[in-house]
Amino acid sequence: VQVPRSQCFLFDPAFSEQELAVLGELGLRVLPDNEEGKHRVHESATLFYMIHCGKALYNNLLWSNWSIGALSKMVIIGNSFKGIEERLLSRILERDYSYIAKVLKGTEEIAFPTHPQYMNTFNDTSIHWFPLQKLKEL
Repeated sequence: VQVPRSQCFLFDPAFSEQELAVLGELGLRVLPDNEEGKHRVHESATLFYMIHCGKALYNNLLWSNWSIGALSKMVIIGNSFKGIEERLLSRILERDYSYIAKVLKGTEEIAFPTHPQYMNTFNDTSIHWFPLQKLKEL
């Protein structure tokens, strides 16, 4: 994927001053505020790399982009939505994380391959995307 560095936006509340300086020198743009996962997709396809984020961040991201046009331009690398569904009671998923619950039928998900060396790191990581045809059926 060839994305201009000026179009790469990053945020992590744990970034140190040194990390922020290096990212700036690399030409990457660090979001100044914690959007709590509510970053909006605009015209172009957008990849969200959200490894080990809390369920509320995924829910907020889906909420802030809840349209066929925005969702169809998103790819999320992060915790498995299927795994979230399997581990939570459906009433809790629907009550506390309603946008994750709503989008499940509109999601394609492929799990990252497991590797013994990284079993505890990427064991629940998947790539998610939202095909237009599936979204139209929601």
